[in-house]
Amino acid sequence: MDSLSERRKALLFIAIAASLWSTSGVLIKSLTWQPLAILSARSLFASLVFLVYLRRLPTRFNRWQLLAAGASILTQFLFITSTKLTTAANAIFLQYTAPIYVVLLGYWFLREKPSRTDYISMFIIFLGLFFFFGDKLSTGGLYGNILAILSGVTSAVMMVSFRAQKDGAPEESFLIASIFTALLGFPFILKEAWTVNTWVIIAFLGIFQIGLAFVFFTKAIKHIPALEANLVGTLEPVLNPVWVFLFLGESMGAFALIGGLIVLGGVIFSAVGSARAAKESK
Repeated sequence: MDSLSERRKALLFIAIAASLWSTSGVLIKSLTWQPLAILSARSLFASLVFLVYLRRLPTRFNRWQLLAAGASILTQFLFITSTKLTTAANAIFLQYTAPIYVVLLGYWFLREKPSRTDYISMFIIFLGLFFFFGDKLSTGGLYGNILAILSGVTSAVMMVSFRAQKDGAPEESFLIASIFTALLGFPFILKEAWTVNTWVIIAFLGIFQIGLAFVFFTKAIKHIPALEANLVGTLEPVLNPVWVFLFLGESMGAFALIGGLIVLGGVIFSAVGSARAAKESK
């Protein structure tokens, strides 16, 4: 398969991963468990997914592998905690400041210089996100907002660290993160009330929302730059209210609909522009 076909396939995989990630908001809000218990239980199921996928445990370690694992743990913990302490809109919007940090980290460590298309796409997507969340953003939940911003920073570190392993096995980083988190937080799981409904939700989060999503993500990140993956990943917050509408019956407002269409337009512009640039460079 040629590089252009690999790129198109990678963009599709990132879109699938974003679709799966987007189910977190409505499901995490429905759980009464503490953040570390949710993270640990979800990681338990995600570990099983990656063990089946890889059919091995990591035996060799390097700095990018461990940095990606650490950043993955922090990103998940910070996002879950911020979702509990502030509005879901604030948590998602502030986390998706990540492309700003990806631009800097990607250039410093990977020498991946953003193109004009990337900058234009980033502007369009941020504009769309502002429209999308504008009427729901608030100054309340200060600590939650700070944690959400930090999750954007750690998300950028995670993206760049996974991309740095494009010639290796980035999926091993997520397996390390999942096993470590599952073991670390297991005592907190034992303190929570167990119900069938809770475990069904957590199993879905671990197997699909995180496990399969990161299988697609780690396959895709080998073929597209970290910034491009991050920009396509902004489909996640746009799809979030779709699940809320389907399961809770809450419809989107006019500004949210306009913002979602703008974000979608920015993602398409990024994908088409980068594919065209790749084709011209051949």
